[in-house]
Amino acid sequence: MGSVEQRPTEIPDNVRNVLVLMTDQHRVDTIGCLGNPYARTPVLDELGQEGFAFTHAFTPTAICTPARASLMTGTLPIRHQVLANPEWNIAYQTAIPLGTWTYTRELADHGYNVGIVGKYHCGANLPGAFGADDDTFWGAENPVANEEYVAWLKDNDLPPVKAHDLWRGTLPGGRPGHIIAARLDQPEEATFERFLADRAIARLRQYAQQWKEQERPFCLDVHFFGPHLPYFLPDEWFDLIDPDVVELPESFGDSLIGKPPIQSNYATYWSTSSFTNEQWKKLIAVYWGYVAMIDFEIGRILDVARELGVLEDTAVFFTADHGEFTGAHRMNDKGPAMYDDIYNVPFIARVPGVSTVGRSDAFVSLIDLPATVMEIARLDPALVRDGRSILDLTRGQEASDWRQDIVCEFHGHHFPLQQRMLRTRDYKLVVSPESINELYDLRHDPSEMTNVYTSPAYDQVRRELATELYRQLRERGDHSFAKWMVAMTDVDVPLSKTARSDLDDVVTS
Repeated sequence: MGSVEQRPTEIPDNVRNVLVLMTDQHRVDTIGCLGNPYARTPVLDELGQEGFAFTHAFTPTAICTPARASLMTGTLPIRHQVLANPEWNIAYQTAIPLGTWTYTRELADHGYNVGIVGKYHCGANLPGAFGADDDTFWGAENPVANEEYVAWLKDNDLPPVKAHDLWRGTLPGGRPGHIIAARLDQPEEATFERFLADRAIARLRQYAQQWKEQERPFCLDVHFFGPHLPYFLPDEWFDLIDPDVVELPESFGDSLIGKPPIQSNYATYWSTSSFTNEQWKKLIAVYWGYVAMIDFEIGRILDVARELGVLEDTAVFFTADHGEFTGAHRMNDKGPAMYDDIYNVPFIARVPGVSTVGRSDAFVSLIDLPATVMEIARLDPALVRDGRSILDLTRGQEASDWRQDIVCEFHGHHFPLQQRMLRTRDYKLVVSPESINELYDLRHDPSEMTNVYTSPAYDQVRRELATELYRQLRERGDHSFAKWMVAMTDVDVPLSKTARSDLDDVVTS
């Protein structure tokens, strides 16, 4: 195998394996160890209590396919150019090109068993093309019509998918809107989540045997489709959380005045005003119940790892591709806004013999995960172009050169829309060439309710943030957006040859 220079605190020799547990559209505030006192997430809580939790983890973009492509390739969306989901595509590339570097191929080339179970959503070039055993299923939501799932139900004498008590809003003209939630006429044992967990356990047993008998390490990714809406759950999970304990987010009452109009349009698209406050409490409670059901299935997987004697040989990571609004800012799903509700993601690490019990508010990214996996495999984390290993952070060590802010990007979902965001401890700047720019003072407005971009009191802050965003975009190779920033925002950039060229390009184009 390749190697990296040993850290001051080495990774124990036995820790070679990796288990990546990933959910879809998962808010941070649904997990007990990340701050929700009413969450029913004992498995994830134990993972956080034995390992390390990050409170300021961010996705590079809050859309499934490009975020997952970033995880696979270790590069930013602007570099890998997989910029939109296949569904409702707006003519962007939606598949990782063959021959692209991925951490799965790198591990496989160095003797690892590598597998992906569940959601992949990175286009028609499937995991097998990138070195991984393929137990993935096509779709943005649970593909309950999949023939393998249908056969599994039949083989296990389980009832087929059927639902009632559909929760859906109303579109303009009184037309029925999207289904948000429903009650499944199935037990938990028949859910797609159980099906995926069983597939993951089967792979885990195969890989664990080869680890024990042949010392062949493994990296197994288990990607659940939930808690992505719609929330289709059996009664016991649909009613697990008492809606009375749910507090609606402060941003639930956001007027959206002074913000990009697309946000109001998106609220209409999702029919969020169709539901009363009490109904929204129930929907949020159901969402938490969905998280709890996935937590239960994750527990089954970890129990088998423990039973097989490989848990202490295995680094375990839990994260999500992006968050969800669930009524925050009067929106649902994810999409054309850059609020923390959908950009801040859960990130928990348990690395035996390395990670201390603790928390960190360091700015980490989904793209840091493949770099961390590379280090555990004793391969070069520098092969991950845009991420870096978090192992030193999980040891409780300070990293003086760690990023002090984070930049995220958005390229459209259902429709083209370019946005870039700079998030610091105190502020968030969102630049939208096609719409209204946004600035939030997170010290006094953590819910991002008031856009102060045009407030004279923030002139200096706005200029400093815009200048830093411009600098980082140039560094990332996001040249087209940087050129527009020179012309459209107040940036404190001396007209060097580069900046003058940017401005000239805009003027003459």
